[in-house]
Amino acid sequence: MVLAFQACGDFEGGFARIYCDACRAEYLVAFSCTRRGFCPSCAAKRAAIFGALLREEILEEVGHAQWVFTIPKLLRPYFLHHRELLGRLSGAAFKTAHELIAKAGDEDAGVRPGMIAVVQTATDLLEWSPHVHALVSRGGWDKEGTWVPVPFVDAKAAELLFRHKVIALLRDEELLSDERIELLLSWQSAPSSATNTGFSVHNSVTVDNADPQGTERLARCLLRPTPFDPLDFLARLLMHIPQPKLHTVRYYGHYSSVARAHRRALEDDGSHSDSWSAEGPTVTERRRLRRAWAQMIRRIYEVDPLTCQCGARMRILSFILDPRVVTKILRHLAANDAAQQRAPPSSAVASQ
Repeated sequence: MVLAFQACGDFEGGFARIYCDACRAEYLVAFSCTRRGFCPSCAAKRAAIFGALLREEILEEVGHAQWVFTIPKLLRPYFLHHRELLGRLSGAAFKTAHELIAKAGDEDAGVRPGMIAVVQTATDLLEWSPHVHALVSRGGWDKEGTWVPVPFVDAKAAELLFRHKVIALLRDEELLSDERIELLLSWQSAPSSATNTGFSVHNSVTVDNADPQGTERLARCLLRPTPFDPLDFLARLLMHIPQPKLHTVRYYGHYSSVARAHRRALEDDGSHSDSWSAEGPTVTERRRLRRAWAQMIRRIYEVDPLTCQCGARMRILSFILDPRVVTKILRHLAANDAAQQRAPPSSAVASQ
């Protein structure tokens, strides 16, 4: 993974040739390492694409708030040595928001909010600090699908409820002794006290449904790249790389995959198809196209990478992977002072 990061955006590792048939202009695009949790360039692209996905396909047109759930230092090593519990930590965060929003809305109506949660593990100094960043609807939907707004949830009440659920989680896993639980519960927990419990919940950052750009920016923050100096903090950084196939993004409640699939089935009314109709691409095809390579780059850089300076449409001419051919082309471009290479790794846009 470290070697792949070092090669991210390096033209010597191969590239794609982009060509314009109209004016014969050409430029090269290096490959990305696509390593999540490590490469800041690829992480920034992932965050931009993720923000667009949430805004255009998942989030409803309602107000949202950013919730941040943190735990005390005493409990952080448990999640370092038992990474599988990070998903349950995220689940505890959702249950906290769900219960409080349901109670503030209409408990009998079964109000359920929508929430997208991302588990983060690092502080700015790359210390191990598992916490949950979440985008939560400011209200929820009842059993009939009717929106019930809840503009305010008390953060101190959320902190105390979250503390209870995390302690119960670790107790059920037989990781916390009774003495340690008593110690945690002995910390100051009065709602009016300035001293906290070691846990914290913040939900003051909000955005309304009339600000879709603000919603997308907030969504991007969920996957914010971790700042680091690769030489001084490499060892610290490695422990924050997610294990293979370990999910760090989770969708809950109204935004869960099951709930969204159910709503799509009702909207399509059984006529859903993956093929293009006579009127144009279907919903599924449009979503697939939206995530296509050129669309991603347009989203990130606010330019169309396949539009030539002459205005014509460019095309991907080939992918060059053979080291001998790569070296030959790069030497030719350098000799003729005609290389239009972009500085790595921010230009790396295609995956090998």
